[in-house]
Amino acid sequence: MRIALGVEYDGTDFLGWQRLSTGRTVQEALEDALSFVADAPVEVICAGRTDSGVHARCQVVHFDSDVVRAPRNWLLGANSRMPRSVCVRWAQVVDGEFHARFAARARRYRYTILNRDVRPALDARYVTWERVPLDVNAMHHASRALIGEHDFNAFRTVACQAPTSRRDMQAIDIRRDGDLVHIEVQANAFLHHMVRNIVGSLLPVGRGEARAEWVGEVLAGLDRSKAGPTAPAQGLTFLRPLYPAQWQLPAEVTL
Repeated sequence: MRIALGVEYDGTDFLGWQRLSTGRTVQEALEDALSFVADAPVEVICAGRTDSGVHARCQVVHFDSDVVRAPRNWLLGANSRMPRSVCVRWAQVVDGEFHARFAARARRYRYTILNRDVRPALDARYVTWERVPLDVNAMHHASRALIGEHDFNAFRTVACQAPTSRRDMQAIDIRRDGDLVHIEVQANAFLHHMVRNIVGSLLPVGRGEARAEWVGEVLAGLDRSKAGPTAPAQGLTFLRPLYPAQWQLPAEVTL
């Protein structure tokens, strides 16, 4: 039987999603909890791995198990065994052909910047602080060059192992809500550090340190060393992957 889960987590105290030989990871916490419920080893596959310090609103995973448990038992049982910073939001039986990674047609992230004179206290785990007033209109204008299918080599880490750096950037939305600036991006898939490197290149435009056209020039140049620095991890949240309706998943992850 194949089960799909929607998982929410605060990534602050984890070394990222992927299980490591040493160190605390979200995958390890989830698999250990599910294995307790199944009374047998459980391994999960996720829609998209997140880095150390990055959060998720609805990460989607799947796993196979011969153990018969109702979806509610998987949900409640796993949540009872995990740290408070991770929870399973929903669980359901899915078709055996469903694959959390390969069936996804898009992924959506949000990067949040606190743009005010003083540093955050309550929201410090979930935002990046920028004291210089940001020109959101200039950042939006600069981001238009990234829409569409491009080679995003300039915006991936040198350690990225993806065989190709071509990605389809489907949407970028930049908006201000009081002191908060939200940057939401949606693509078919993302390269390692791609979102954080894009944000790191939009910030100089927002501060008035670079022309809006500079971002497009960096994209065309394909040179990571010419782009802005990698933005901090804590401002980034993986909102959701998106799947075709045929898989009958909850509305929030369905195209």
